Amino acid sequence: MQYKTAGESHGRGILALVEYFPAGLTINVDDINAELKRRQGGYGRGARQKIEADTVDFLTGVWRGTSTGAPISLWVKNRDHRIDTAPDITQPRPGHADLAGSIKYGIPIRPILERASARETAGRVAAGALAKQVLKQHGITAIGFVKSIGSFTLPDDDDFQPEELLERRNRSELYTVFPEKDAELKKLIDGIAASGDSVGGIIEIRVFGVPIGLGSHTQWCDKLDGKLAQAVMSIQAIKGVEVGLGFASAQTLGSAMHDPMGFDSAFEADHTQGFVRRTNNAGGIEGGISNGQPIVLRAAMKPIPTLLKPLESVDLATKLPSPAVYERSDVCAVPAASVVVENVVAWEIARELLEDRKHIEPGSL
Repeated sequence: MQYKTAGESHGRGILALVEYFPAGLTINVDDINAELKRRQGGYGRGARQKIEADTVDFLTGVWRGTSTGAPISLWVKNRDHRIDTAPDITQPRPGHADLAGSIKYGIPIRPILERASARETAGRVAAGALAKQVLKQHGITAIGFVKSIGSFTLPDDDDFQPEELLERRNRSELYTVFPEKDAELKKLIDGIAASGDSVGGIIEIRVFGVPIGLGSHTQWCDKLDGKLAQAVMSIQAIKGVEVGLGFASAQTLGSAMHDPMGFDSAFEADHTQGFVRRTNNAGGIEGGISNGQPIVLRAAMKPIPTLLKPLESVDLATKLPSPAVYERSDVCAVPAASVVVENVVAWEIARELLEDRKHIEPGSL
């Protein structure tokens, strides 16, 4: 199973082309549209979200609501499609692909920024939401949420069970699992907006019900944590990815880092096959292979580089100093990015599940 996206921020729409999706699966379009709507939400988004009302159309690969095994084309239409009349810009924004892309491809900045835009992630969310329908059949649930915004770090949430994580996340305008902190976070974001600046944050994704055996130790490119890290790092504005204890493991002794094993026959029939742990510092992956514990990843998102009070730049036409151009943008897109992270991780788990099925299902060879 694989997919690619096409389309520009202000083009006619965003396309996700999914190949090798299993045939015979009844597709729930409402679930995909709900994820697209979540991607547009979250406090701190810009005016663009008031224009668009993202929904998915299936152009190919689905017949009478059921996947056929043929390539699936998921189309998310742009209402604001003005790419042909939008002016070009000559003042690249620091932190964006403007300058490097324009020089690399030898073309103006406009088509670079249009494709580099996070609007492209509408296609990735649609594909991930489709993949979640495979995961649901196998009892696997992916939940993404915001851990911090700027320097505002939320309390510890390790005691929450999946159902409570989901319920609390869905009550928060910031997509955190502490909706009672929304007012403080909104005040923080409002202050940053008033100053003409932007803010990033940290996102966490947890995947529950993953069986032992996804991924492989046999080749570097087959390691599950490597695939997940690449998928998450490829999201616009993500600058760091960690699995489990992550960077803190470098400051932890081995006796405290690794997760002691036990066996409980009461769980022998579930996805853990009875192997239990008191801790999950490994984040559910050891040696590139899922170990039956929840998969835990975190992603660091930088502040959006388009600023109402722009940084210094250079006019490409004159080579003289000039402030960077301002394009309509968000102040804080961390909540929206958490939806993207959740769905790209869901895609990778579903893909790996389908590819590795023969290795994790007894008697399947």
